[in-house]
Amino acid sequence: MSARARPAARWLAAPAVATLFAAGVWLFGGVVAGTFRTAMALTAGWFAVAAAACLAVAWRRRLLRAPVLAGYAVAAVTVGGYLGYSTLHDRVVHERVAAGPVEATAAFVSGEHETAGAARVVRVSGGRRVLTLTDFATSAGPDLRVRVAPGRGTDGAAAGVVDLGALKGNRGDQQYELPSGIDARSATVLIWCRAFSALFGSAALAPA
Repeated sequence: MSARARPAARWLAAPAVATLFAAGVWLFGGVVAGTFRTAMALTAGWFAVAAAACLAVAWRRRLLRAPVLAGYAVAAVTVGGYLGYSTLHDRVVHERVAAGPVEATAAFVSGEHETAGAARVVRVSGGRRVLTLTDFATSAGPDLRVRVAPGRGTDGAAAGVVDLGALKGNRGDQQYELPSGIDARSATVLIWCRAFSALFGSAALAPA
């Protein structure tokens, strides 16, 4: 490699550091941790360990100092900003939910975070079904999903769980399309934090 190419190639270290940092957040926060609080603690620890490692590389390899520190800074600010904003900022929605024959219903119970409200499966025109959440409230959190588990399962990452999409708001009335083939009368609605593999709340549906 020519002397001119080497300074340019060193900047490949920046995306490599950012990718490794993001992978560590996913590993410690979403795979290793068993609870939301543990995930937050391990993620904070990874921030510190990764920062120390980058500083050590920067101290020993002056040529890599700028790309390594830049890669860490961009990744830490991006990931940290997302986690902080989504955890501390309430998202409030006020959808007009469907009214019609109710096939199944349940009240939410808290998981790792206080969760309240009612879940209902409502039949609408064309034979479609929607899942409505009314008087709903849970804690804000990163990457919250609405999922439906068969039976009384509460593991949002288990086989057979159906993902209905991102939670539109951690507070307020909202609804989601329910795919055909789901036996809603014996299923459980989950508010699942995909980022940290944590159950925020659940509603065990029963025939109305």
